[in-house]
Amino acid sequence: MVADQLSLTFSALADPTRRAILSRLSRGETSVTELARPFDMTMPGISKHLKVLERAGLIARGRVAQWRPCRLEAQPLKNVADWVDHYRRIWEESFDRLNEYLKEIQSKEKRHGRKK
Repeated sequence: MVADQLSLTFSALADPTRRAILSRLSRGETSVTELARPFDMTMPGISKHLKVLERAGLIARGRVAQWRPCRLEAQPLKNVADWVDHYRRIWEESFDRLNEYLKEIQSKEKRHGRKK
């Protein structure tokens, strides 16, 4: 079964190690060895995380002689931000309507002499 891009991105972001790798790559391209340094795991373990990120389109890996550079690919993150922004606007509109309703109730209570 083929997963959609948004699902692949969310799945990749679900793991804290992968989020930490992306955070490091947000500062610029670096080698796999440098990415692995802060983690208490084997190189094959890091490689599995990198494959998930690469499959999700969040990173690109290269090869220059013995150097294996990785770089962040931000477009899938923009797609997530756009998706979340759509729902943020819906929630903000709901909160605005709730705020207006509460003001209306408070105004009616003041007119009728009721206090909290």
